[in-house]
Amino acid sequence: MSRRAFLASAAVVVAGCGGPSAEPDLVWGKRGVVNGDFIRPRAVTIVPGDRLYIVDFTARIQCYDTDGKYQNITWQTPDFRNGRPSGLGATRDGKVIVADSHYHTIRVHDANGVELFTRGGTAGPDAGQFGYISDVVEDRHGAWYVSEFGANERITKLDPKGDVKRVWGSHGNEQNQFNHIRAMAVGPDDNLYVADAMNHRVQVFDAAGNWVRTLGKHGTEPGEFAYPYDVAFNSKGHLCVVEMGNHRVQKLNVGGESLAMWGGPGRKSGQLYSPWGLAVDSRDRIHVLDTENHRVQRIRL
Repeated sequence: MSRRAFLASAAVVVAGCGGPSAEPDLVWGKRGVVNGDFIRPRAVTIVPGDRLYIVDFTARIQCYDTDGKYQNITWQTPDFRNGRPSGLGATRDGKVIVADSHYHTIRVHDANGVELFTRGGTAGPDAGQFGYISDVVEDRHGAWYVSEFGANERITKLDPKGDVKRVWGSHGNEQNQFNHIRAMAVGPDDNLYVADAMNHRVQVFDAAGNWVRTLGKHGTEPGEFAYPYDVAFNSKGHLCVVEMGNHRVQKLNVGGESLAMWGGPGRKSGQLYSPWGLAVDSRDRIHVLDTENHRVQRIRL
């Protein structure tokens, strides 16, 4: 985003039912390399029991409670000279899924960071091979969806045993095409919501990989997006989207109608600077990775 565009969108945006406050109810974290600090936090997931796992640009995965208290759990991927993990997911039974993006590998850890098993590991275009893995999510039936961008712009569906069931997508801006998938979430309708970041939209697919609809277009108005980087659902079935380009969070219904917005570029509390991720806890509080401010802000929207 240009400096002019950054400044033009600088006003904090707040809208929607219930009149959410522009102020977060918690801001925590600071720049640093010791445990409890961050260098550009880039992905977050939340497991049953409301424990947050956050990976930053040092390739550290750290565990926190929802009040920002460090839980004395940190680990790193085996090698990160080529790059750091880009996505984190969670299984229904509380395991942490790490998208070891540059190493074409999915790593599954227990809640304490012990690696249990891996999937993938071989680069290539064939089914079962992966390029740059950006995210992994599990549905209620135990199937996994793996997104990639770069050499492979696609989604792979794996059954609970890890066998490939479906692969779909290609590079482009048409229906069922992608340009830089950043993240995914399974909705209350069992559809897959895909943050198609550089196409500035969210595409929706059923469990068989069939296109259902597209939400949004490039812009700054309600219901529009600029680089949607992460998606998550709250308990009411609302879709929460963090936009790296618009420096904000939107809450929408599954049809794409914007219900509320929060944020705006800046360094102060209630402002964001290139946010990359978000997670929703059991109390419907949204934990936003304020990436270039090296912190987390917790909001009610």
